[in-house]
Amino acid sequence: MGAPAGSRCARDPCGPLCLLLTYLSVAYADYVVLAHVLLQPAFRGSPWCPVHAVAFNVVVALLLACHARAVLADPGVVPLAGTAMDFSELRSLRKAERSNEDWTVCNRCETYRPPRAHHCRVCHRCVRRMDHHCPWINNCVGELNQKYFIQFLFYTGLASVYAAGLVLAAWLRPPDGSATVTPGDVPSDRVQTAHCIVLLLESVLFGAFVTAIFYDQVTSIITDETPLEQLRKRVLKEADREAPPRRKPRLALLRDVFGRGFVICWFFPWNCGAPAGTGPAYSYLPDYDV
Repeated sequence: MGAPAGSRCARDPCGPLCLLLTYLSVAYADYVVLAHVLLQPAFRGSPWCPVHAVAFNVVVALLLACHARAVLADPGVVPLAGTAMDFSELRSLRKAERSNEDWTVCNRCETYRPPRAHHCRVCHRCVRRMDHHCPWINNCVGELNQKYFIQFLFYTGLASVYAAGLVLAAWLRPPDGSATVTPGDVPSDRVQTAHCIVLLLESVLFGAFVTAIFYDQVTSIITDETPLEQLRKRVLKEADREAPPRRKPRLALLRDVFGRGFVICWFFPWNCGAPAGTGPAYSYLPDYDV
């Protein structure tokens, strides 16, 4: 079991700042939707007003739940050996003799690590099937929390599209006949318009940002190569020296991350159907003698 998130990650200023920015952005979007967008004449007095309020807050709640799981979950930290060991023999091995299917020794945290594990320079630990260190969750994205990170991206994109759609609908939809506008509402209308413009810009920026990352995450899953492995492949030019490995079907690769239960469970921030993301029970040492 990995260490708690607070002790697992170094306290770099970027991580807590990004966490604060995430929560402030979500809170501001929720406030503008409830206090300004849904009070526009197009929605005021409409039976759709409470429906949109509840639906948007459900999306926000799922977004925050997935983000919390991605922040607090163990990404797959490789446990450290309980006793000091001599790594000189394995360090002397040439890199050409190793592959992604071999156990290796990390020169930084001095621990045996299973195949496809990489060292995070921010967390100062090796992480199984490490994708990258993400400041937006102040944690690594690895074997055990990639599902929650992708869910967080999905619901952030969904909330951005929903908020932008509500703003555009409030501007383009004709006012409801039961809504009345008084002269005293003019200053309030200006405030509402300003908030709606800011929310629209926020939705477009965050929506485009998370969509690009979501695409990269799904692509890395269905190709069965993390960005670090793709970079290593290009640097060592392994594609010219080795035949491409046999890969699982795309659905099987997706189930390795999201779980083997029903597909509908992939959208919720909990483990379902004994997901393969729990990973094998790695021991401290591989099966050979040093």
